Amino acid sequence: MKFLYLFVVSFLLFISVNAQSPKYEFRAVWVATVANIDWPSKPGLSVKEQQREVISILNRQQELGMNAIILQVRPAADAFYPSELEPWSKYLTGTPGRAPKPFYDPLEFWINETHKRGMELHAWLNPFRVANNYTRPLAANHIAFKHPEWILKYGNKLYFDPGLPQTRSFVIAVVKDIVTRYNVDAIHFDDYFYPYPLDEDFPDTTSFAKYSRGFSLNDKADWRRENVDILIEQLNKTIKQIKPWVKFGISPFGVWRNSTTDPRGSASKAGTTNYDQLFANVIKWQEKGWIDYLLPQLYWQIGHQAVDFKMLANWWAEHSYGRAMYVGQAAYKVSPSSKTKAWTMPGELPAQIRVLRSIENIDGSAFFSSKHFNRNLLGFQDSLRLDFYKNKAIIPPMSWIDNSPPQPVLKVKKRGKRVKWKTVVKVTEEMDKPNSFVLYLNKVGTTFNSENSRFIYKIVQNTKFKFPKINRKKQLYEVRISVLDRLHNESKISTPVLLKL
Repeated sequence: MKFLYLFVVSFLLFISVNAQSPKYEFRAVWVATVANIDWPSKPGLSVKEQQREVISILNRQQELGMNAIILQVRPAADAFYPSELEPWSKYLTGTPGRAPKPFYDPLEFWINETHKRGMELHAWLNPFRVANNYTRPLAANHIAFKHPEWILKYGNKLYFDPGLPQTRSFVIAVVKDIVTRYNVDAIHFDDYFYPYPLDEDFPDTTSFAKYSRGFSLNDKADWRRENVDILIEQLNKTIKQIKPWVKFGISPFGVWRNSTTDPRGSASKAGTTNYDQLFANVIKWQEKGWIDYLLPQLYWQIGHQAVDFKMLANWWAEHSYGRAMYVGQAAYKVSPSSKTKAWTMPGELPAQIRVLRSIENIDGSAFFSSKHFNRNLLGFQDSLRLDFYKNKAIIPPMSWIDNSPPQPVLKVKKRGKRVKWKTVVKVTEEMDKPNSFVLYLNKVGTTFNSENSRFIYKIVQNTKFKFPKINRKKQLYEVRISVLDRLHNESKISTPVLLKL
């Protein structure tokens, strides 16, 4: 029996390590700034310390195989970038409204460093949260002082009233400012629209009375949902009018509705749902084409009695409506001291990745959150680096935005272990411009397959590259290069050049 057990374990490990990973896959990690969850590690760090932490996070995530960063740039009506609309975040300098000194632009720094590593940066905003604690001071130039009628207290927090056209217009102005001034790859909202419910009703009776749009008091929940619908639809139009290639994504709570409430819902028993408590009809936005991706937070284990990970992943996949669907995974829950047995097991997150890769219409995942990859995740970092993310992956294209491939490289030259190439100079359409390059590598005699991710050696930004020494006794390799545009459409692959490596 012992021999049989060892054989089965060895066979399963062999299958896992040698399973082909997808050529196209979204691999992201959230970097939360609210309450200094991930970055900066504490408020008031020097500029050099802040930047060192950025570099450390990005190097770590690149090493693990991530290809996107979801950075929280507006945690609570504040900014991690210079803004004329909102004050500097207290989580950066320790004082609301105080700029970093010496001055630098954190968002610009993050974008540049992320793009250097061939990764996307998704700018993550919270739409309606104003303050996590109403007793704490706000910056003197905060919009809440100019328009106190926009602000509602609920519990110990402050929120913009979503029922006011003015607050929705203000959120749109904030997003417009970011998209206009920064080279972000996406705008990203999380699950906080209307706040998670407390024992008291959300105090929006005044805005309902003034802007009910014909809804009766019995239909107030539908009115609230429509408030959020209006915001999402307008945001999408605004983003695409400025820069059509900038994606718009939402990361909702993991349950839309329970099937006991709505036959269209999932076979779950969640106490809170997007539709009923957060007033966010997220699958409507996907179906209407108002967003480019959904990233539901499935922060539960496989086999959970009320909210089973596998069941929910399949449910969301069935509601992708031709748009991108990714899944949020709970790296933060993995711990040898967890009270839930599944999260004390090293195989839970790997098993979830296998589930996601087996489901049609799910094209990747994101992990919450960055800092947890610096602690003991029961070997999960090695599972990513040596197995699941060992091969590089291209972020999946979005054909509904753009599906035309860019022009291929013109000519590839070689010298020693170096290659360099030229691209078409005159490209007028921004979405068709070369954004990065895929280097394919295979040993001469090995059949090359462009759809097999193991042949992707690296994805780079520059038009030249020096290969390291691969073998003690130099062997011949074929090098091919393709162009990726801003939406990761791929050009034709170049004819191979031979290098001794």
